Amino acid sequence: MLKEILTHRYLALIFRLYLGGLFIYASMYKINYTSEFAETIASYQIVPYWAVNLVAVGLPWIELICGTLLLLGIRSRSAAALACFFLVLFTTGLAVNLMRDAPISCGCFHTLGEKISWRTLVRDLAWVIMILHVLFLDRAFHLERKFSLPFRTVRI
Repeated sequence: MLKEILTHRYLALIFRLYLGGLFIYASMYKINYTSEFAETIASYQIVPYWAVNLVAVGLPWIELICGTLLLLGIRSRSAAALACFFLVLFTTGLAVNLMRDAPISCGCFHTLGEKISWRTLVRDLAWVIMILHVLFLDRAFHLERKFSLPFRTVRI
């Protein structure tokens, strides 16, 4: 019974929609306030100094694209794989800085927001579990299946 609930395709759909919206929401502030986000990235002391601005400019756009693809169900497996990579990366950076006892903010939704804590780490680990569920079990309501043509009917 529990296995049926945990592997149900609509649970993966709920996770996909939630995480898609979450990635879109997380990207909005970072896109508008890139310099503040760059300071947050620098405070984690994981990204090399020369790459901080590049990451601060590019990462929010990747989050926005991943979130949109997850929400629409277009290439959602690829988007989930990329989102999983970033969530694992974020969670690892968070764990490292918690062990360093660094007094920095999370930078997830607002660059001047909450300070990192073990609660933040547990939340991010829950998101990693959700995106893994989406990556392996999502099969419901994909727009690409509704509108894509089979390869054999495409003529060049």
